[in-house]
Amino acid sequence: MGHLSSLPPLRFGVVGIDHRHSYDQVRGLLDTGAECVGYWTAPGAVTESGFQERFPGIPKVADRRQLLEDPSIGLITCAAIPRDRAEHALEAMRHGKDFMADKPGVISLAQLDQVRAVQRETGRIFSVNFTERFEVRAVTKATELVRAGAIGRVLQTVGLGPHRLNRHLRPAWFFDSAAYGGILTDIASHQIDQFLHFTGANDAKIEMARCGNIGHPEDPGLQDFGEIVLSHGSASGYIRVDWFTPDGLATWGDGRLTILGRDGYIELRKYIDIAGRPAKDHLFLVNQEGTQYIDCSQEPLPYYGALRHDIAARTETAMRQEHCFKVCELALLAQATAQRIDHNGAQQ
Repeated sequence: MGHLSSLPPLRFGVVGIDHRHSYDQVRGLLDTGAECVGYWTAPGAVTESGFQERFPGIPKVADRRQLLEDPSIGLITCAAIPRDRAEHALEAMRHGKDFMADKPGVISLAQLDQVRAVQRETGRIFSVNFTERFEVRAVTKATELVRAGAIGRVLQTVGLGPHRLNRHLRPAWFFDSAAYGGILTDIASHQIDQFLHFTGANDAKIEMARCGNIGHPEDPGLQDFGEIVLSHGSASGYIRVDWFTPDGLATWGDGRLTILGRDGYIELRKYIDIAGRPAKDHLFLVNQEGTQYIDCSQEPLPYYGALRHDIAARTETAMRQEHCFKVCELALLAQATAQRIDHNGAQQ
């Protein structure tokens, strides 16, 4: 992959900023030297003031068609309400633009079928930014170690995705499962992505899936807990996602990933080390040579630069297109087939 300075200019537009991940998308692309032409969002986005504070030089357009019909724009990014992202993707690809969405990129199998069909028809890139891999420097290092054989063949991943509810900050759509697609469709897509990534699997079997509202009966549209067991051959993956991070934690969630190999294991404490080390991106490596702590705070985040390269060269270095679709498919199938549980202990 060539150096970013050798790539042709990239101009991009933003369609939908309803989730704060829009900040990361824009900053990540700007840091590669790309230019943001403007943004559009539907009325009522609670993130808009934060977006304008961070990016005061990016103009707002009244009609998203202004961005879609601009021939100089090569990429559309999107962090709209999840139910709307597939439609924005279809519009962008049909206008000859590549498309990057916050997760979940789609919230139904019907939407996935449509996006798959239009992506194949147009040849455009449809990329879901799985931030718990692409925005975590410790995952960059873990990938390097696993590929180098530091722990041998990967046998299992355990991915934990706890989140703080921050109820007073959440918009109404956050509590509407028809708008966000359910907790497995949404959050667990991160851990499904990491299972496939670290095992090298192209597919997986859903051995078990459960989800529901077990602690917030006052918010019936919220799914606050979910878990999945995946398998591929002899490899397995356990996933737990939830909205139970207490306010006493110094960050929004103690996200962790354990990768068990034939000859050792790696644990990532992505966002906080509750043992006391400052900041984030902590990695622990245990193998036949000993135990090692690695500070990953200076590791690169290659996703955005790789995506720029893919847009210019029509390659798949940031993420294979079929991998992206398979993660979406597995998350949707887990959500659709999950056993439902509730705050009374009932299972359906």
